[in-house]
Amino acid sequence: MAFPFSSVVLLVLVAAVLVNADMKAACGPDGLTLVWTEATALMDFSLLRLGSCRPTAVSLREAMFSVEFGDCNFRRTVTKDTLEYSNDLTLASPRNTKTTFHHPVSCTFEKAVDWAPPMYDPSMLQTYGQAHLLFSMDIMNGDFSGPAQSLAFSLGSLIPIMATVGQDSHQPLLLLLDECVATNTPDLQPESAVYSIISNHGCLMDSKGARSRFEPRLVSSEIRLSLQTFKFAVGKEVYIHCTLEAWDPSAFFPNKKACHIVGNGWELLDDPSMSSLCGCCDTSCSSRKTRSPSGGGIKHSAVLGPLTIVD
Repeated sequence: MAFPFSSVVLLVLVAAVLVNADMKAACGPDGLTLVWTEATALMDFSLLRLGSCRPTAVSLREAMFSVEFGDCNFRRTVTKDTLEYSNDLTLASPRNTKTTFHHPVSCTFEKAVDWAPPMYDPSMLQTYGQAHLLFSMDIMNGDFSGPAQSLAFSLGSLIPIMATVGQDSHQPLLLLLDECVATNTPDLQPESAVYSIISNHGCLMDSKGARSRFEPRLVSSEIRLSLQTFKFAVGKEVYIHCTLEAWDPSAFFPNKKACHIVGNGWELLDDPSMSSLCGCCDTSCSSRKTRSPSGGGIKHSAVLGPLTIVD
């Protein structure tokens, strides 16, 4: 596999705040190895989680995770000069009623000059979920033909965003953006300022009173969004957090859709004749009320940024 980074600039080495315990993680080009050591051997290591992953191996006083960045729900943040993969090490209580501690884990790499996002480099496609689904999301240039050369956008201009899902020996898939928000932090936190972009299961709320829109699909497994820049955090770093969902391309429901404002009303991107499914966008698109499935899709979280909006 080709090494897509010019150099590794951060080796995670964190002393845990718990007494008689420490955490060490070594970053590699495709993943990391993390070791949690307990001097007292009182911890139930089976309750440790790195994101969604269980320990790879455990011993009397040690738990080890050896994982790839495409697993465990790692978050990928892309900047002009760096790539960062971040996650959280947590310990659940014995009855799984709450998380008893939380430690951030991250690996940051210097981005090579000729680096391209995963959708353009098959060797770096991230695997997540079932049947080897490959999710990717990036900020693009104006015609969606390649990655953006700059992450600075003037107020009122359009930010081209494209997400894709690929599959290996899987039936055709429909990619949806279930929810997207802009924040001033790379991680969603209670204190983060939040600007809603897509909510209510696929409703592009930012298309109300703005030029934001979904672009026509070329294939069902790809979705393109032209997002008009907003006044939120002008001049400061902005991150876009999205939940992507792979779904059955032949089945649309009020909670499995892509809707935007066209003219004076909501329109379903994939079949305007079924735009009545978008009627809940101004109220609540609840699966329980509509009897549509609440689950069934395969979801993935993505983070873009930081980008800057200049006045």
